[in-house]
Amino acid sequence: MKTVYEFFKEQTWELTEAWYAALDKTQDGIYSTTDPNQIKRLKEQNYQFHLHFAELFNEETTKLNGEFDKWVDNIAKDQAHLNTPLDQIIGEFFNVQGQYIELIQDYIEGLDEKPSHKEAIKWTKLITNAFNKIVQEFSKRNIVESEKLLRSQQEMILELSSPVISIRKDVAILPLVGDIDTHRAQVIFDKTLAQCNELQVQNLVIDLSGVAIVDTMVASKIFQVIEGLQLIGTKASLSGIRPEIAQTAIQLGINFKSVETYSSLAQAFSAKNVFDA
Repeated sequence: MKTVYEFFKEQTWELTEAWYAALDKTQDGIYSTTDPNQIKRLKEQNYQFHLHFAELFNEETTKLNGEFDKWVDNIAKDQAHLNTPLDQIIGEFFNVQGQYIELIQDYIEGLDEKPSHKEAIKWTKLITNAFNKIVQEFSKRNIVESEKLLRSQQEMILELSSPVISIRKDVAILPLVGDIDTHRAQVIFDKTLAQCNELQVQNLVIDLSGVAIVDTMVASKIFQVIEGLQLIGTKASLSGIRPEIAQTAIQLGINFKSVETYSSLAQAFSAKNVFDA
């Protein structure tokens, strides 16, 4: 008589094919892919799951063994799964759990000597407990990896949103666009000093025409940038301070008198003879 373990091992690839055939391919991310290579990879990942899951019955334990733990970790870090909504992935885990509940029934029906009700409940409980642990562990790791990816993307966006653009050997501009929070302001400070030092910029025009709001925090950070640039031999000036920003600055007691200011980039470039160079 075959054991549950042997029965499950025989069904691994059939389980994968049945799962993929029933998969709702209108979902987002990896489940909607039409790329043959990605489909093949998705099936292989599912197949590996079944191989590892069957081993839980071989060892009579619901704990993740080393190889299964590695599988969970790999899927949690897999880019295609990171691009797939977590609730949909969890839904597929439970669809696979349903396959195993049905498989246990098929196994019992094929036995000449039926197991006791207690034994059948034990197998079902082993399946549900194992899936609960797997889903919990996967969810925790997937969230951690998603947060890492989000932070990385945010850092990239921030870096790209504060570029020092060289106009001439000694003149460059820093066009600022959008809202500036504390974190972005610090990134701007760090990147601007590093880029100006690398480019050997003598005159930097910080253009604020694309900034909607300048509060005390933003103004303070701008002055820190200007002072920091001064220490590395770069003179900074401001352009594009809109009337509403100027009015807000006056109301907040922000003083730009110590800094050269221009109404536009064109005026700043004209003053620095950029067009004549």
